[in-house]
Amino acid sequence: MSDIARNLAQIKAKISAAALRCGRSSQEVTLLAVSKTKPASDIEEAIAAGQRAFGENYVQEGVEKIRHFADAGVSGLQWHFIGPLQSNKSRLVAEHFDWCHTIDRLRIATRLSDQRPKAMPPLNVLIQINISDENSKSGITLSELDELASQVAELPGLTLRGLMAIPAPESSYERQFAVAQQMAVAFSALKNRYPAVDTLSLGMSDDMDAAIAAGSTMVRIGTAIFGARNYQAHQGQ
Repeated sequence: MSDIARNLAQIKAKISAAALRCGRSSQEVTLLAVSKTKPASDIEEAIAAGQRAFGENYVQEGVEKIRHFADAGVSGLQWHFIGPLQSNKSRLVAEHFDWCHTIDRLRIATRLSDQRPKAMPPLNVLIQINISDENSKSGITLSELDELASQVAELPGLTLRGLMAIPAPESSYERQFAVAQQMAVAFSALKNRYPAVDTLSLGMSDDMDAAIAAGSTMVRIGTAIFGARNYQAHQGQ
């Protein structure tokens, strides 16, 4: 068994244990493997171990990997764009990715909808919430959610699937859970309004347990699967 396969098995066991503790099924929580800065060979190992959903932060790097696996005839993969999106890169995301997690303004959402090829299914999108109100983070406030959600839901090239957040680091489980609970309440309200909404992308290695207890349906794990990140050659992407 490769290191990546072993790491994936350990993470899945942790997800199952966290779900069991709060009376949920592990089937309710999708593991998104964050493969940014990692070579295709690492992703191949993860695929061999059964992983199908991958998250990329850099548009061009992600597109290269998507093309690599498409050319290799590998099907059934799901590609999620999880980084901040600039207007000049929106077409690449619209034409290649299955999901975009970082919708925080109507202008970007409209571009993605207009640029989504008609032959492809609508792009699945999540609205990013800046739940900890950090100046350094993208995302909208919860008070802005209703308006943006109603606008995004009308766009023909997109399907609004839910919410994403990257909370500020918290040292205590109680604080992590309190923040995750705010997201869960907003997610529940959104689900009641839009039938396609089913995804709360929340939780990484350090706060995964609290996120799952609050109701997260997707956790984003990178380093714990693939090892330390490689930051070289990603400037300007």
